[in-house]
Amino acid sequence: MEPQTADTTKSPSPSSSPSSSSSPSSSQAAPGPLASFVRFVVCGGGVGVLSSFAVPMVAMTMPWAVANAVITVVSTLLCTELHALFTFGTGRRAGLRRHLQSSGSATAAYAMTGAAMFLLHTAQSAPTLLTEQTVYLTASAMAGVGRFLVLRLYVFTTTRAPHQAIHRTTLPRPLLPRPAVSTAC
Repeated sequence: MEPQTADTTKSPSPSSSPSSSSSPSSSQAAPGPLASFVRFVVCGGGVGVLSSFAVPMVAMTMPWAVANAVITVVSTLLCTELHALFTFGTGRRAGLRRHLQSSGSATAAYAMTGAAMFLLHTAQSAPTLLTEQTVYLTASAMAGVGRFLVLRLYVFTTTRAPHQAIHRTTLPRPLLPRPAVSTAC
């Protein structure tokens, strides 16, 4: 049996007990991919449903296209905050960079669903409502998965290594004996 040595990096104290890990100042690990995806669907879907009710209400006071644009901007801002705080567990609100990146991914998702509908109407002059819904929902699901991946891997990543400075190594100058230098010159 080997003698046990005391670990000097940890000191037993009441504050290091498991029950104190729920304090707001403790650092919580980011949720895993599956939990993040479920949260992404719940947050994005919930805000999407609320937005679908908000657009017609706001459209009573302004043109529908303007109401849709306003609600889209507000819902994207709200979703970005929810994704930063809840979905991906960064522990802080989204800054301007994350809002811009998130709006870029939302724009790409919008372009993808728009392109899918354009291609459908190019292929079929009068598709049925069921066909339209199937194409739109499939494109939305694919765009949503793509958006989730972009947000998780690039926008809200917490494991990105900091940029490392380029270190230049200076090599020592070779020492030449004096007679070698004098005969060469």
